[in-house]
This record gives sequence, C-alpha cells and structure tokens, in this order.
Amino acid sequence: MDYTLISIYFGILCFVCVITMVMVITANRHIEALEKNTSYMQDMILKMQNTLKNKSATNAVAEHAEMIYQDLLQNLIPILAALDIMPRNTSEHPLWRTLGGLLDEYAKNPFVMEKLRRAIKLDSNIKRSVSNYMSRAENLLENLNATEPDGILATTFLNGLLGQSLTFFAQGYQLATTDEDIK
Repeated sequence: MDYTLISIYFGILCFVCVITMVMVITANRHIEALEKNTSYMQDMILKMQNTLKNKSATNAVAEHAEMIYQDLLQNLIPILAALDIMPRNTSEHPLWRTLGGLLDEYAKNPFVMEKLRRAIKLDSNIKRSVSNYMSRAENLLENLNATEPDGILATTFLNGLLGQSLTFFAQGYQLATTDEDIK
C-alpha cells in the first residue's frame, strides 16, 4: 500500500509538473505576442511622431511663407530696378510676378545677364541684394527638403521660378566676381 500511495503522489506530482509546464509555455507565448505587439506599436508611434514633426515643420514654413516671400521680394526690387525690368502683369503673388518678369525678359533678351553682371560688379548694394536673395532662397529650399518627407513642394520650387532665378543669379554673380578676381 505504501507503493500505491507513493505512485499516486508521484502521479499527482507529475500531473502538477505537466500543468505547470503547459502554463509556463502558454505564458511565454503570450509574453512573446505582447512583446511583438508592443514593439509594433512603438514603431508606429515613432513613425507617427516623425510624420507629425515633418508636417508641423512644413506647416510652419507654409504659415511663414508670406514673410519669406516678402523677404525675397525686398531683395529683388532693387535688382529689377537696376536692370530696368518690370514684373509680369498677372494676378500672381508679387514675388512670382517679379521673378516671372525677370525670367521672361531674360528669355527675350540674353543681354540681361550682362546687365546683371555689370550691376553686381559696379554696385555693392545690388551685389548684396543678389547675395541675400540667393542665400535666403537656398535656405528656403533646404528647409523644405529637410521638413518635407516626399519632396514634392521643394522639387516644385526648385524646378519653378525660384530655382530658375537661383540659376540666373548664380551665373551673374559668378561672372561678376570672376571679373573681379582676374583684375
């Protein structure tokens, strides 16, 4: 009878061990699933956070667009006055009308580049205005590139009047300063 009692206790002990192992394995699976879900949720929260930061930065640029445009325009006005160029006569924003008038005139008359070169070379205020315009426009493009995940807006600006004007002014500035270095 002692062996029977011992075998019953041993059977109960084995049963309890098997149940405990099953519970431990089940708990581990639940913990792994929770870890996987938590990791996924954390990744999603980080992505959402980055998206919101980018949208916030892009929205800040958009909210300050008028200030940025006015700053660029203030640097363009003396340049266009020196080159004797009028803005386009359209309903666009004054910055785009001004850039459009400049680039339209350059397309009609390539001598405008020579006039720009001379103006930069002979007038320190024009040189400063061109330099300020280029640095501010480049900063705007860099800011858009840094804050916009897909780059559509920055590409639009770069391929549009802003990018074309940067190329135009960079060429004129380089020609004017190259002349200074030679002499």
